[in-house]
Amino acid sequence: MALTWRAVVLAALGVIPVVLFPVPGTVVVWALVVAAVCAVDVALAASPRAVALQRRTPRSVRLGTTARAELVVTNTARRRLRAVVRDAWPPSLVPDASVRTDGAGAGEPLVARSARHDVDLPPGESARVRTPLRPTRRGDRVAGPVTIRSYGPLRVAARQASIPVPARLRVLPEFASRRHLPSRLARLREMDGRAAVQVRGEGTEFDSLREYVVGDDVRSIDWRATARRGDVVVRTWRPERDRRVVIVLDTGRTSAARIGTASAGDAERAEDGDDAPSLGGTRLEAGIEAALLLGALADRAGDRVQVLAYDRALRARVAGASGPRLLPALAESLSTVEPVLRETDWPGLVGQVRQRVSQRSLVVLLTSLDPAAVETGLLPVIDRLSGTHQVVVAAVADADAARLRADRSSAAAVYDAAAAARAELERAAVSTVLRQHGAEVVEALPDDLAPRLADTYLALKAAGRL
Repeated sequence: MALTWRAVVLAALGVIPVVLFPVPGTVVVWALVVAAVCAVDVALAASPRAVALQRRTPRSVRLGTTARAELVVTNTARRRLRAVVRDAWPPSLVPDASVRTDGAGAGEPLVARSARHDVDLPPGESARVRTPLRPTRRGDRVAGPVTIRSYGPLRVAARQASIPVPARLRVLPEFASRRHLPSRLARLREMDGRAAVQVRGEGTEFDSLREYVVGDDVRSIDWRATARRGDVVVRTWRPERDRRVVIVLDTGRTSAARIGTASAGDAERAEDGDDAPSLGGTRLEAGIEAALLLGALADRAGDRVQVLAYDRALRARVAGASGPRLLPALAESLSTVEPVLRETDWPGLVGQVRQRVSQRSLVVLLTSLDPAAVETGLLPVIDRLSGTHQVVVAAVADADAARLRADRSSAAAVYDAAAAARAELERAAVSTVLRQHGAEVVEALPDDLAPRLADTYLALKAAGRL
């Protein structure tokens, strides 16, 4: 039994008879009266367990968008159901505290109203209540029990029960880098249509013959066609299609590092008891964004895309999907990938790549340029990849480190700037060593990594190096 504020007011009114009739036992009598009223009210309340519940939720929703969970409440009891229904979901799905502006209850906080619903149902009637959900984290989110607090006619006391109603919502990656895709596709069309190269490379195929003009490379002259036509003719080549692009996400301990300051929302979710902090500021999130953009671009370019997520075990794999099926498959597979606080098994990762592709491919490693991790993990095995494939190592730069390097406001800030500059020099040295081993290195801030990696792919394709 749960008491309401009305029961508290009714008990407080006992002060009046005690003052007017200061007879021993008056307090006890009044307490019995209040208890009897509450007992009668509870007895007249509909049983919360005599309520049929059915959840209807979308299968998935993209991070940062709003979904609605629908709950169908059916009163199967013989009494009228006057209740408050709480549709419980993890805190990472509850909208941020803000003010309603939709007219219904305008000026009231969303958090206070979003998951709690008042229902008043005669016997046999049903009602639909909707809970807005705005996810702040990727992954599968499991709904909690539905709590029903059923009040009596006087609403001084209530009966309460929590009923499990299974439901699951998968939160897909946001893919905020989608906005860079149109401009890169335009460059890809321009490259395919007009930027034919004159020198054949490993990633090119024959395009056409045309007349020689001043400035053309003499190595591109086709002497047999020149003899047949009587004019000097050159061959042109275009970037070859149907190449293989393998994108590998490092999900080891370095991918869990935050690349920006934790937001206030993360602290609020931790206080609310959510099961883990938001991954919005980790290297892995930036890597997923870059993988989605590069995968979409490479697929439009006619290449075969394969994505792996690996640390010491294969966490996700997408292969064989293309066209309209590729992005949904990538989003579905990468939605549940999270960092693992273990060192990445780089020989195992290289073995995974070599097991799946044997011919020359573009292998993109989305990892970090942490000097210790690279020197002990990636460097000893990079030659096994770069000897066969074109390797690109892409990493996220920390915006806080750039801010520290520029700060000279105090003595402590100068020491921080020196430490940040030293770390930057170490990363630059690691990048130089990787380039000496035949790998391209791309390092950029979180918002810039995806477009920079896409530009690198286009440059390699235009140069015939795939």
